[in-house]
Amino acid sequence: MRKTAFGLILMLLIAASPLLAQSPHFVSASAAGPDSDGDLRVSFKEAGLGSNVLINYLASANATATYACINRGGNNPQASNKQTVAGPVGTPGTFSSGKNGQINQSLTISPPSPGKFSCPGGQELVLADVTYTNVTITDTTNNVSATIPGTFSRTFFNF
Repeated sequence: MRKTAFGLILMLLIAASPLLAQSPHFVSASAAGPDSDGDLRVSFKEAGLGSNVLINYLASANATATYACINRGGNNPQASNKQTVAGPVGTPGTFSSGKNGQINQSLTISPPSPGKFSCPGGQELVLADVTYTNVTITDTTNNVSATIPGTFSRTFFNF
């Protein structure tokens, strides 16, 4: 009986050892953009996840975007035909760690919406500029985050 109990305990410890060895952490995190649509691409690599585990992520940032109205000639006919919106933005995603316990992926964050701002007839609503700050990638499954330093901006139209 004593050998059986010892064997059972040993088997439980061996089975649990991969779980104890897991230590989720970001190996790298970076951001690129904004691209021609004003989107920011957040790329990351996380390790120490265990094999074939689904992990939930949130790429987030504070963003400021200016929207404007332009006419067919590409000009902004009125300086007052602009609106700046600011606030938190984010994109969730779920990925599998595969057999190596790592995830190497990216998520795309879009600018804040212009809301109900619209243009008069004959004019088109455009994104004039966008800026992202406080960019973070968070593994919401394991409550692990990485902050990406810097300010990421792009101007499309100068008014």
